[in-house]
Amino acid sequence: MFDYPVTLTPDDGTLLVTFVDVPEAITFGANEAEALALAVDALETGLSFYVDARQPLPPVSRCAPGQKTVRPSALECAKLGVYQAMTEQGIKKAELARRLGWHTPQVDRLFDLRHASRLDQIEAAAVVLGRHLEVRVA
Repeated sequence: MFDYPVTLTPDDGTLLVTFVDVPEAITFGANEAEALALAVDALETGLSFYVDARQPLPPVSRCAPGQKTVRPSALECAKLGVYQAMTEQGIKKAELARRLGWHTPQVDRLFDLRHASRLDQIEAAAVVLGRHLEVRVA
């Protein structure tokens, strides 16, 4: 769902990492493995700008054949999924807090991609939005 295509471009002995869908996400790596590892943090940071600005998340474009993708960590994917459901339904943070019986700062922390929210809190938010959380190991 959040597997964004990544572009790796040689740049003076390093690899420049960019995302066509999330232009705010940019990083470098010494080699492909390092570049892709650092790309996760860059992508999470770039997507956090959309969340902070209360903007819809950028849609994921199709990959070119052989193009690599990067996704946020599992916890951040869960948070982003709930955020996306909330924005698609036109629900504001205050309304989500009311539905959950939480204080607004708790909802703010839920969408802070640097905060280690509990999975049960993310699941509760998904449920009040008419969604459910799926966890699987592939």
